[in-house]
Amino acid sequence: MALTTLDPITALIVVDLQSGIVGLPSVHSMGDVVERSCTLAAAFRRHRLPVVLVNVDGGAPGRTERPRAGGPFPDGWTALIPELDRQLADITVTKRTWGAFASTDLESQLRSRGVTQVVVAGVATGTGVESTARQAYEAGFNVTLATDAMTDPRPEAHDYSIANVFPRLGESGSTQAIIELLATRSPQA
Repeated sequence: MALTTLDPITALIVVDLQSGIVGLPSVHSMGDVVERSCTLAAAFRRHRLPVVLVNVDGGAPGRTERPRAGGPFPDGWTALIPELDRQLADITVTKRTWGAFASTDLESQLRSRGVTQVVVAGVATGTGVESTARQAYEAGFNVTLATDAMTDPRPEAHDYSIANVFPRLGESGSTQAIIELLATRSPQA
């Protein structure tokens, strides 16, 4: 669905832009994803809207056919990248599952601020971003995906999420289109 509107209280969720991930190979330039995510974060802060910075540390319990290799993350791996310019007012969430809502208090933090819509950006498109968007949708939030502010190491996962999953969860748009809508939305109550 094309990008049409942003609710008066919309939050930005930036998924897994952390030291151990931004250096990994990806479909699209990680530098561009970081730059666009930071541009979105700055715009949301200017409009006094919530910014959520998510990192991953560990994994969900349980057996899988493809367990995470390598044991615990090395020192510094989970640190949010400095380019995000973390502010005291930002919401930070450390997740241990693919999505930022499962097993965290993110939903209650957003609801307590009156948030009704989320814009999701970050990595990886087919895991952390998609899972966070699915969980937001299932929790009743309106969902927008900043498709030029996300990437994945797997081209097929990135393309599938954008073409087949995201249109069923919400609206998609570019960083610039989202910033333009921020300027035209109704002010907060």
